[in-house]
Amino acid sequence: MLATLKPIRLDLLLAAVLTTLTVATAVDQSGAHNWAAHVLAALTVVPIALRQLAPVLTMAVMLGALAAYSLLEFGGLPSGGVGVLIGMFTVATLRTRLVAAVVFGVTTVVVVLAFLRVAVGAWSEVAQSVVVVVGAWMLGEGTRRWAHRAERLAEQAARAVADERVRIARELHDIVAHHMSVISLQAGVAQYVLDTDLATARRAITTVGDTSREALTEMRRLLDVLRVDPDDDYRPQPGLSALDGLVERARGAGLPVDVVVTGVTRELQPGPDLCAYRVVQESLTNVLKHAGPARARIDVDYGEQTLVVKVTDDGRAARPGDPDHQAHGIRGMRERAELYGGVLTAGPTAGGGFGVVLRLPMGEVAAR
Repeated sequence: MLATLKPIRLDLLLAAVLTTLTVATAVDQSGAHNWAAHVLAALTVVPIALRQLAPVLTMAVMLGALAAYSLLEFGGLPSGGVGVLIGMFTVATLRTRLVAAVVFGVTTVVVVLAFLRVAVGAWSEVAQSVVVVVGAWMLGEGTRRWAHRAERLAEQAARAVADERVRIARELHDIVAHHMSVISLQAGVAQYVLDTDLATARRAITTVGDTSREALTEMRRLLDVLRVDPDDDYRPQPGLSALDGLVERARGAGLPVDVVVTGVTRELQPGPDLCAYRVVQESLTNVLKHAGPARARIDVDYGEQTLVVKVTDDGRAARPGDPDHQAHGIRGMRERAELYGGVLTAGPTAGGGFGVVLRLPMGEVAAR
């Protein structure tokens, strides 16, 4: 039941209970008609109701009431000083360390003077009271740190969600851009030669069917990541091991592609492996869409320190067809590379074509 109450209501309830007990104790100690003692005793706990709204002011009122109660020699600490402890904890939780330190100093002075007024020479009790106040301060400080840490974790989680959304959007962009480019080109070829070269038209239509099915498969894999069914059979995302299939689709779309692999082939971690695959995929898509008649070459070098993936073509260096789309694709590839500590460069080559070079640190991306 208490868990369903709002914090302020809980403070009101706590203040009401403590006030009742404190006043009842004061009546027993100082008599039923000593209204000054009863009011001051009540003021040492009543402000707890507002502790979360104005913790420093709450503490000041309670300390003032406690000091007056002791100076008028009405007895010991009302309610055992529990109101002061709760106030010290609240200040340490909700205010800065400097403010908490100042409040602790004032509280210590008031508590020590209050004890000395009723028990001169009882230094063990004084020391014990100071230690208890220190404990309330430290507990509040720890709670404040925990709350700040929880806030930082929440912010990190929100950023992670945003980053994941960007990653998924980039994946969809890569999948759709590449496969739809192939489908569009092959559909155009089929339409152009349908009446003159039936065999070529059939091959183009077959490529359209195969490419569309593969696009649906990759999109289904990507969307499966968003599902939480533990019984799903998740297949891995593509990597450099699937490079042959990607090259065959590009060749089927009419783009001659040469592939050269050097170095000792090694297994890569899934993220960097997908990054390298997508860079090649996006680069070939740009060649198909923007380079005109061209020939592409893919160089993959498994170096000791660096994985280098280079995609070059000998088509038009200037790509007037859709520069905004290409710029978006290059920016996305560059962001992928930076995610895994790599570097991506892209631009015209000396021979008049265009080149994209991805460099990933092997020590970070190689599977362990």
